[in-house]
Amino acid sequence: MLPELLSPAGDLDRVRTALLYGADAVYLAGKFFGMRPKSVSFPDLDLEQAVRLIHEQGKKAYITCNILPHEDELELVPEYFSFLQEIGADALIIADLGLLRLAERYAPSCARHVSTQLGVLNSETASFLYDLGADTVVLARECSLEEIRRIRRNCPSDLRLEAFVHGAMCVSFSGRCLLSNYLAGRDANHGECAQPCRWKYHLVEELRPGKYLEISESDGTYILNAEDLCMIEHLAPLRDAGVDSFKIEGRMKSAYYTGAVTNAYRMALDALGRGEDVPDGAVRECGAVSHRPYGTGFYFGPPHQNYPDSLYQATAEIVAVTVSCDGDGNAFLRQKNKICPGDRLELLMPGTTGIGFSADALMDVEGESIPDTRHADMLFRMKLPACAPPCTIVRKRREE
Repeated sequence: MLPELLSPAGDLDRVRTALLYGADAVYLAGKFFGMRPKSVSFPDLDLEQAVRLIHEQGKKAYITCNILPHEDELELVPEYFSFLQEIGADALIIADLGLLRLAERYAPSCARHVSTQLGVLNSETASFLYDLGADTVVLARECSLEEIRRIRRNCPSDLRLEAFVHGAMCVSFSGRCLLSNYLAGRDANHGECAQPCRWKYHLVEELRPGKYLEISESDGTYILNAEDLCMIEHLAPLRDAGVDSFKIEGRMKSAYYTGAVTNAYRMALDALGRGEDVPDGAVRECGAVSHRPYGTGFYFGPPHQNYPDSLYQATAEIVAVTVSCDGDGNAFLRQKNKICPGDRLELLMPGTTGIGFSADALMDVEGESIPDTRHADMLFRMKLPACAPPCTIVRKRREE
């Protein structure tokens, strides 16, 4: 049995995109207790609709409740957890032992997943959490492959192990960071991280105030700036070590990121299920989204934990998503970046690495010719090389 592919979603469009491109489960946040800003937290009605959409496709919905709550926040738990159970959440992702116990009381039909924020590094902790009612533990990102193997051997066989395979890494242990609190007054453990680990730092010598000295031996001045994780070429060892769920980081990332990365890992996992190597095209797809330099985290030993600039890289950019399309490829689309007639584009159909075509004619919604798609989020019409379902990505390759 293949491991589960778990994708992030910060709004309904990203839920639809994750499902289209092959996620087995989606994790998302409601209005309370989520470890990300309010901008990627669903209002009650949207969350209910999202769970319904996920279940209609036979997939699972996991709701993040992974902040470290203060005393006055506990009064929100009974009504909110009861609501999550009522709308059919399959699991709650929790980082706090108190919330774990309260979930058993107020949402007993929801499985309880322990967040990576709790920092599970050994089988005793995993087994203890199992005894407390956990169905799944999301392992600390600091675990090596060998440690995962040993945890799997020494904890209950029906306890699911989940591990991150892709996305941003945090220089602080399991994301428990205080830098943001001290430097920006924003609590990282309440989803308000200002990401000071990505800032460029200088030293000031006591006797020379105002003279900024670069920290530039070999790694530059970005001394806390972690690489992104990419394990797409190493899924078989993770599976063989006993990981039951492969998690993609990125609820704050775009729908393009969600779709392209989910699609890449779906292709890789399906190849793994057939006993085949990971397709080269799936590996290349991970480079098509905006990312920092990739590494393998702690899985194969201590990582190279920082890189010397703040630049992102990508080999492609999204230009549109489909709204509707007939059997001949005549589509209505929503603009995400400017397109001009004659542009070489790719239609990213699920399970492919992109179908190339030319934007030969662009039309407004009335069918009148237009010179380009210059207006943000505008609706327009274009002929596609295949019948594409809603939320299918159209992109343009960047010049190397």
